[in-house]
Amino acid sequence: MHIVLDDTAMTAAGQGNVLASRLIHRAHAEAGWFLYAPACALVEADRARPGTAEHLASLPGITVIDLDLPAALAVAGQQTWAAAHSQHAAQPTADRPDGAIIATTAPNRWAGEPVRILDLTP
Repeated sequence: MHIVLDDTAMTAAGQGNVLASRLIHRAHAEAGWFLYAPACALVEADRARPGTAEHLASLPGITVIDLDLPAALAVAGQQTWAAAHSQHAAQPTADRPDGAIIATTAPNRWAGEPVRILDLTP
């Protein structure tokens, strides 16, 4: 299971969202569960709730995805960096041929986008 945390999911995790906490626990404790934090979304989450980026980046079950050239080009064509980097990170790759699911507490943000979402709204 490959899951990309968008900025809303990261902020929710820092505020004690039970569903986000379960994802983090599974990624740390269970084989086959992978959580990704796109760098641009991490920055936005930290702006909304200071300390979020440092906390999430220190967790062993979360992989921070850097802003490489393909991601930067994807971000350049979108309205927000956080959403664009999250969407880019969820696209299929050699390691994730089926892509990844985007975990979010703002599912309406993703309406009409070619991504699968996991609603973390309690």
